[in-house]
Amino acid sequence: MRLTILGGGGFRVPLVYGALLDARSPVTDVVLYDTDGARLAVSGQVLRAQAREAEEAQRAPRVHVVTDLDEALTGTDLVFSAIRVGGLAGRIHDERVALDLGVLGQETVGPGGIAFGLRTVPEAVRIAERIRRLAPKAWVVNFTNPAGMITRAMQTVLGDRVVGICDSPIALTRRAARALGLAPAQVAPDYVGLNHLGWLRGLRADGRDLLPRLLADDAALLGLEEGRLFGPDWLRTIGALPNEYLYYFYCAREALAGIAGAQRTRGEYLREQQEAYYAAVEADPGRALATWRQARAERDASYMQEARAVSESRDQADLDAGGYEGVALTLMAALRGGEPARMILGVRNGTCVPGLPADSVVEVPCLADAAGVTALAPTNPPSGHPLGLMQQVAEVEALTVHSALTGDDAAAVAAFALHPLVGSVATARALLAGYRAAIPEVDAVFAER
Repeated sequence: MRLTILGGGGFRVPLVYGALLDARSPVTDVVLYDTDGARLAVSGQVLRAQAREAEEAQRAPRVHVVTDLDEALTGTDLVFSAIRVGGLAGRIHDERVALDLGVLGQETVGPGGIAFGLRTVPEAVRIAERIRRLAPKAWVVNFTNPAGMITRAMQTVLGDRVVGICDSPIALTRRAARALGLAPAQVAPDYVGLNHLGWLRGLRADGRDLLPRLLADDAALLGLEEGRLFGPDWLRTIGALPNEYLYYFYCAREALAGIAGAQRTRGEYLREQQEAYYAAVEADPGRALATWRQARAERDASYMQEARAVSESRDQADLDAGGYEGVALTLMAALRGGEPARMILGVRNGTCVPGLPADSVVEVPCLADAAGVTALAPTNPPSGHPLGLMQQVAEVEALTVHSALTGDDAAAVAAFALHPLVGSVATARALLAGYRAAIPEVDAVFAER
């Protein structure tokens, strides 16, 4: 079985390969594709070191490093897409242009996510068209942010063979299960939302919903990252555990102050760290894997630092448990005819969540098997403020995809203006102008129209 990873020079690629080694999967060949040859070479060194370290090195999937997209895609069985159009320089502009206008600057939430989507959607659709021609039976697992928006765009070409994966709902379910003294496999989550905008609204075990018990227990809630982020009283008020990214909505002023007051944005931190990492591996290839592990530990520990107290670190159990890579491989096995699996995935809404457009991508529990992926409709459809917030952000996503594919600058302004974290037409116009001036890939969407 052939697996192609688009964005193969990315920092998180060794997580996927490590999961392949642990799972003893049917993958025989891993093809790494990237436009950055130097980073691609570093990834290849790290993966080959992982293979040598494996207990049964002869079973490790072969690693191929290529810079030609068609070569990477031809005949592949599965595509993992994790591209970053504009690189970390683009991410830094996503953050800084917004902050300079007094608006939240974050990679996927708010105006930064819109700017990221504008420049990424055209490339994602181009890739989808190549997959349709060169590997029409391949499944595509999308990790590229903003994940819901990019999955939605690729589905316009490939339909339901594109599935989005995010580790936030996975980690939230794990934390809630642990707080109840249960293993994640023992619980069935009732989760609904868009990417980075969802709520755990139930957690069933042995036929009973145990979430009310958890919400009533202050000590258990304060042991959770969400309990510390939002406070037990707010969680009881909304009757759910929000995805951690809802911090940017429920605590918008605090989030903006934390990010604006930091010495560096997240993008600036990652650029500095990754430049040092890639340089270190190039200087000492023999320590490639050890260097990557050290850099990964530092990166994971600093995640969403603006939302935590200075003295607070990330839950070590979260860091040890892994994330999307394990779910991606479980999904892969189920689609290839292995054991059916239930997991939270980003899929086309259809009629799953009433009140949202059919072509929106929602994150809900799904059943994956050899026949494909089936979304499991929530037993208690969302209403009130969660549905309203999802409807507003889904409209922003639709406008962004439309603008990215047509060069309609009025639609881009509308996307910025209608986002709940912007709330100003004048600021929306300034955001689009700022992103066009700072990021060539954004400007190119509109320049020739």
